[in-house]
Amino acid sequence: MTALRNVGAGRALLIGVAASAAMTGLIWLLGGRLQGIELLPDQGASWYYWKLPHPTLWTRLSAWLGYAAHQLAFWWLIHYAQTRVRRYTNGLHPVNVAALAVNTGFVALHVLQTHLFYDGLAQDVSIYSSQGSVILLLVVVLLMENRRRGLFLGRPVPLGRAVVDLARRYHGYLFSWAAVYTFWYHPAEATSGHLIGFFYMFLLLLQGSLFLTRAHTNRWWTFTLEATVAVHGTLVAVMTSGPDGIWPMFLFGFLGVFVVTQMHGLGLPAAVRWVLAACYAGAVLLVYGLRGELAGAAGEIVRIPVIEYLLVGVLALLIWLGLRVAALFRTPATASPQAPSASPSAARPGGPRGG
Repeated sequence: MTALRNVGAGRALLIGVAASAAMTGLIWLLGGRLQGIELLPDQGASWYYWKLPHPTLWTRLSAWLGYAAHQLAFWWLIHYAQTRVRRYTNGLHPVNVAALAVNTGFVALHVLQTHLFYDGLAQDVSIYSSQGSVILLLVVVLLMENRRRGLFLGRPVPLGRAVVDLARRYHGYLFSWAAVYTFWYHPAEATSGHLIGFFYMFLLLLQGSLFLTRAHTNRWWTFTLEATVAVHGTLVAVMTSGPDGIWPMFLFGFLGVFVVTQMHGLGLPAAVRWVLAACYAGAVLLVYGLRGELAGAAGEIVRIPVIEYLLVGVLALLIWLGLRVAALFRTPATASPQAPSASPSAARPGGPRGG
């Protein structure tokens, strides 16, 4: 424990990525033991295939109790860090070591639970709740990073400082829920889609464990976490619908968010950003041209970006309304927070830090 506390946050991050790969490999190695599990036939896009046909009280409790214990433990560590530690360092705080140990322990517990009882949370909740939790995480990142890198081509939109500050203050609880919930949603199956997803969840849990360290705010690392969803979404689409399926929508949709928003927070020269945008446009023309679907390319590749940007506005509005209601109950005479605006043309340059 003492040795881990002396490890720099950057080195801990590298070790954590390697450990995430090793845990993913462990799930793959043990996957053969689950091949005898009998499952119901696939029933369409809204059906989650990997769940028992006849769940029992114990299969359900094993998943829900494991998830609840993992979630509450992680939330308590975040609360402790925010109220007791409250400072960033280049190394690990003792609470970071505890968070890494807690997440590693519960990963091992879920793997064991899968091999003993199989079912995850998917038995009782919709598949869209798992997908939606990750989408919500990505949308909150866009909102929090608005002042630092902008939302559209490097220009921020006026979301309101109070709105962004609240998202920054409490995002750890939301992000830990998205990662822990999605992790326990799935049994520790060893299909290609599961393995890619588990590796991504392990990276998110690692990021959450490194709160209040410099590694947690490293812009290249946080960008990597955002960009990984493009790899994950594209590969899963190829695996489920084949090379002639809708994978370009995921690839160019998420890469569109990169071109419009994410690359402007990496400190890249303008010339490099122009080259990346040109490469993106060229790749779209090439892929859709070869598929004979060039006429419908624009309508398909904008779906994911439009959804994400609309959700940023909706989320900002909901947070603002919540703050306004809270202010009315707390101090009725106090002016309400600045309302978010949906007009990018009204944006003004942001400060050196995100928000």
